[in-house]
Amino acid sequence: MNIIEANGLGKNYGSTGALRDCSLAIPAGHMVALVGPNGAGKSTLLNLAVGLTAPTSGSIRVLGEWSPGSPEALDGIAFVAQDMPLYKNLSVADMLHLTRNLNRRFDRNFAESRLADLGIPLKRNAGGMSGGQQAQLALTLALARHPRLLVLDEPMATLDPLARHDFMATVMAAMVDDGISVLLSSHVLTELERVADYLVLVSQGRVQVAGEVDDLLAHHQLLTGPTSRVDELSSRANVVSERRGASQTQLLVRTAGIEGAAPAGWDTHTVGLEELALAYLREPNAGSLPGPARHPGGALEGAST
Repeated sequence: MNIIEANGLGKNYGSTGALRDCSLAIPAGHMVALVGPNGAGKSTLLNLAVGLTAPTSGSIRVLGEWSPGSPEALDGIAFVAQDMPLYKNLSVADMLHLTRNLNRRFDRNFAESRLADLGIPLKRNAGGMSGGQQAQLALTLALARHPRLLVLDEPMATLDPLARHDFMATVMAAMVDDGISVLLSSHVLTELERVADYLVLVSQGRVQVAGEVDDLLAHHQLLTGPTSRVDELSSRANVVSERRGASQTQLLVRTAGIEGAAPAGWDTHTVGLEELALAYLREPNAGSLPGPARHPGGALEGAST
């Protein structure tokens, strides 16, 4: 089952195109990292997936078959936005009561037990809590609905490192204990590299990269060699990005995983998620790669992975 499946999806705000010709299929069971610069279309894609806005063109389905915003989709998806949608003048108990009344399914016992474990009193006003506690309250309200898909839009943007760690530990535990899928939009690439196993990279309103992290990394590599031979190599390689110096140049290239030695004078290095994401963010016109199984990229003859 695909938690999100989009075909030719587009969204315009007036004359501005926020998302264009987006086609992707994200399978269930993953921690999906949604990455892109500000204004790339990430929040628009999330809003379309949870039914907060309607597409201008194309189509989108969630949880295998449902239209976003339908009763079945609303029952199966929980959403935590960047601004932590809490009523700051309400107590924690009031927030539980309100959330219960606004949803057809809500496990209040689970919520109260989890908040007690976190040391968050039910009588405390949401506005009087720390940023980390507010994030945990918002996450608890989402998890108490026992969703099949948890959508998180920059939930850690204002949190300190310890609060970010605790927040992600809770999300990872929910994946293991409840079998939920997670779609997480974040600028904190180092945090994503530790937890994500699926990557969707959006730039200039288009999906540039989508696929399982291990597969994507296996189909890319870094080459370091003499600047004097860059043009010769570039003519044979599918280059995503380059950092050219006076004597040495580093290239990030797509490969087809061909075994063998690197070209003479060039050293090969494995690629990390952060390096891969940054390369496509720097070069948004490098060409889309909607999954290595379908589009493994150009092979670099004689290169190894």
